[in-house]
Amino acid sequence: MPYSGIAEVVVNKKVGPEHFLMRVLVPELTKEAKPGQFVHVRCHGEMDPLLRRPLSLHGIDYEHGTISLLYQVVGRGTRLLAEMPTGAEVDIMGPLGRGFTIPEKAQNVFVIGGGIGVAPLFPLVQALKHYKIEQTILLGARSADWVIGTGQLASLGVKVEAATDDGSLGYKGFVTDLVGKRIKVIKPDYFFACGPNPMLKALLEVTRKSGLDGQVSLEERMGCGVGACLACVCKTVASSELLVASGNGKTVDSGEWRVGSGTEKTVREFEYKKVCSDGPVFGAGEVIFDD
Repeated sequence: MPYSGIAEVVVNKKVGPEHFLMRVLVPELTKEAKPGQFVHVRCHGEMDPLLRRPLSLHGIDYEHGTISLLYQVVGRGTRLLAEMPTGAEVDIMGPLGRGFTIPEKAQNVFVIGGGIGVAPLFPLVQALKHYKIEQTILLGARSADWVIGTGQLASLGVKVEAATDDGSLGYKGFVTDLVGKRIKVIKPDYFFACGPNPMLKALLEVTRKSGLDGQVSLEERMGCGVGACLACVCKTVASSELLVASGNGKTVDSGEWRVGSGTEKTVREFEYKKVCSDGPVFGAGEVIFDD
């Protein structure tokens, strides 16, 4: 069961135009945390705002029992989080969701982040470094001020490249364009990515042309965080067939019916999965990004 209780705010500081880094002391949660998972945070001691906010694990310090949360102020909830002082108590639940997995075959990987999508990547980069896997970090943002975490990542001794819309840092253009250029030179064998859906959709168009497999971490609004409310579903490739009852058009999962007279198999084109519990990390071939 995930931890649900109170954590102490150790640090809560501004690190970008609208970005804050919060570190909280919560040993019970930290010891179970894995790269790519998230926590659900109550933004205020009262019940307003009612819903918690999902925040990716940006740092996991097993030795000291702390986790770090990199977040962007985008509304009332995150604004209240940004106002929390050192020593404050925050109601937190986690770790939640399915995180990243590192394939045994991976030897030379791309780690790609768009905007605040850099948040869950730092623990992953640390894990890749631990397993001595070659990695190139590619980050995208609107301008140099909005590229977060380059110094922190570079301190690990990994290669970091940036792409900005206005060319104020690194490559001028989208990070997906930079990925397309660097794939031809570096020839990675796997990738990990997190960012907004339009970026991920464009990225998959690039990686599929090169036959590059990987994992994507989705950014999605959530209600409960544990798979009960169905507020965060995403469309994915179907994992099973359906059986269709002839005559009445009723459909059910094939596991519920035996194939017999009056039924026929049909291919299900897609199914919905819950980002909070089935994800937020999915295989690159799982997610369907609609136009």
